[in-house]
Amino acid sequence: MVEEEDEVLGPHQGLVEAIKLGSQEESKEDMPGLSTDIVVHRVPLKPECNPVRQNLRKMKPDVLIKINEEVQKQIEAGFLIVSKYPEWVADIVPVPKKDGKRAMVTLFHDMMHKEIEVYVDDMIAKSKADEDHTTTFQKLFDELRKYQLKLNPSKCTFGATSGKLLGFIISEEGIKVDPDKVRAIMEMPSPKTEKEIRAIKGRAVADHLAAQPIADYEPMRIDFPDENIFLIEKNARDHETWTMLFDGASNELGHGIGVVLISPEGKVFPLTTKLCFECTHNIAEYEACIMGLQVACDMSIKKLKVLGDSMSVIHQVKEEWETRDAKLVPYRQYVTKLSQNFEKISFDHVSREDNRMADALATMAVMFDLNLEFELHPIQITKRDVSAYCMNVGNDNKPWYFDIKCREYPYEASENDKRTIRRLAMNFFLSGEVLYKRNHDIVLLQCVDEEEAKQIMTDIHEGICGAHANGHMKPRKILRSGYYWTTMESDFIKYARECKKCRIYMDKIHVVASPLHVLSAPCPFSLCGMNVIGPIDPKASNGHRFILVAFDYFTKWIETASYYNVTRGVVLKFIKKELICRYGLPEGIITDNAKNLNNKMMDELCDQFKINHRNSTLYRPKMNGAVEAANNNIKRIIEKMTITYKDWHEMLPFTLHGYRTSVRTSTGATPFSLVYGMEAVLPLEVEIHSLRVLMEAKLDEAEWIRGRYEHLNFVEEKRLGALYHWQLYQRRLMRAYNKKVHPRSF
Repeated sequence: MVEEEDEVLGPHQGLVEAIKLGSQEESKEDMPGLSTDIVVHRVPLKPECNPVRQNLRKMKPDVLIKINEEVQKQIEAGFLIVSKYPEWVADIVPVPKKDGKRAMVTLFHDMMHKEIEVYVDDMIAKSKADEDHTTTFQKLFDELRKYQLKLNPSKCTFGATSGKLLGFIISEEGIKVDPDKVRAIMEMPSPKTEKEIRAIKGRAVADHLAAQPIADYEPMRIDFPDENIFLIEKNARDHETWTMLFDGASNELGHGIGVVLISPEGKVFPLTTKLCFECTHNIAEYEACIMGLQVACDMSIKKLKVLGDSMSVIHQVKEEWETRDAKLVPYRQYVTKLSQNFEKISFDHVSREDNRMADALATMAVMFDLNLEFELHPIQITKRDVSAYCMNVGNDNKPWYFDIKCREYPYEASENDKRTIRRLAMNFFLSGEVLYKRNHDIVLLQCVDEEEAKQIMTDIHEGICGAHANGHMKPRKILRSGYYWTTMESDFIKYARECKKCRIYMDKIHVVASPLHVLSAPCPFSLCGMNVIGPIDPKASNGHRFILVAFDYFTKWIETASYYNVTRGVVLKFIKKELICRYGLPEGIITDNAKNLNNKMMDELCDQFKINHRNSTLYRPKMNGAVEAANNNIKRIIEKMTITYKDWHEMLPFTLHGYRTSVRTSTGATPFSLVYGMEAVLPLEVEIHSLRVLMEAKLDEAEWIRGRYEHLNFVEEKRLGALYHWQLYQRRLMRAYNKKVHPRSF
């Protein structure tokens, strides 16, 4: 401690002497630090946890310079030493901490907010009069010597008569604007991007709101309909009129009441209660009205409009009718007493049709069977009030590809949105007025609008060639036809779910007790199955009641013909005409045990053409599952396509065409493409010209034949891929099917 001379010093002279006494240390090496009795630095570590190494982060160049300067000062003062770690541990974070502030609060707690103010990285000694400033400094320096604390003279300012506070200069002359702030605004560069403009606008609005806060509730100005709402008067809508509907129900099951409270915003609050005592219907009506009025009083509703379908209750409360029943007089008096709690209340009669919701609540309460031995505690539901945003999305009657086709950006699109649109537009190609999309297999797909998309979905799903397939299959058929829009799959799934016939004739699930056995065919039309559909009731207009079906196991191709009766001669004629003469001799034919398919004439035909004829067993007559599934598909499609139920024979060719041009899940391709090597031209492609139709129309006959031969050269590769797909599908099908099988042992 340094003793001060006993002499009277002037204010300024005393201040200078105090400063000299308090700033004798000039280097950081001589700073001993705080005593361990005051504070001890300790890193809390958990021994059961392993240390975690932080990732190396990059710093800005100006921040790195400050870090190097501070670290070098700490090393020179001996506060830090270099650690010999073999690898990176953690980053240096140049953020001021509150450790210094906590230490100052501990050491100078008796001077806090009286003579000094302590901040995160700053400390101020203050006094109201000049003559008291020296005493304050003397007391401060004594505390600094006591705890061996040192000051950095280069960062100290003594005897300041003005200072900066919240961007202003405060002095004896008053409050002035900080010149540095004005200079920063004058030297601010002009904004170049939309983000910088919004940042400047946001800062200006924030400064304006901070400088001019709203002290009272002000009504919204209708001159600016888009302005933001900063304050809303509490309970501003409490005095608007609410609506209450009430009704009572009485029958042999009991008595119930129902009330519906409707807020001015249209929010509905339903209430229902079962009356556990015997009463008349009018008493139940009064109970419902009283319950609604009590709830309205609890909700602090001031204006209420009461509606009910009981003319006796409404007119008695309005004192238009006389209450002659002595049991109803106390109820009417209590309703009148409750009505006095409202500033405005009215009672009106409505018809039962307009009071259906309250009537349903009352009827529902009667149906409940309550156990009076147990007390039901009320359920407390806590509702959290959060901001709600309503997005009003309008339709501009423009196609989804309007921005891409017209090369325009949407309104208020940001730079990120524009960059995303440009990246997505790279997959589209504009040819004249028609926009095409490049598929992943470099195929151009014509973009269609909403109306054309609806027409395509209708024609593909339930048109002439529609198979009423599920929503996941039809988008592939449209892509092969050369059309595209953004929501193809979701639109088709929704369309298929809303289809009336698809809902009526949906599949039924049956669990089978025997494992699944599959058959394989090496090439097209090497193994065929035959079956008969019928008798069909009602019969067709031409008298036919049966459909003879032939199914190819490889390509999933179906040949059918309708007959009045499937006799032995009809079967032989069908095999010769529809199978042998058209697709060649099959290696084998699988049929069931029906007499028209298993007879001497059939055996002679098979022996003549060297065809292996096999039958399903009597124990399992439906073992020919592929043919049975094909029959179900044909029947399901015909049921959905017929109109009068007697024209099914006319729709049979279109049913086959729709089936043949649809992708089969087992092969991953259409039967038409596996048989002929190319996809069929749909009627829709002629009406709305697809890219394939437009290209083939410009080719002469020689070029078209050459292209057709090129397609045929790749048929074998496509069929081989379909065979691989079929085998994998059979394995997956067997695994999934056999999981549900519960075999029986005898």
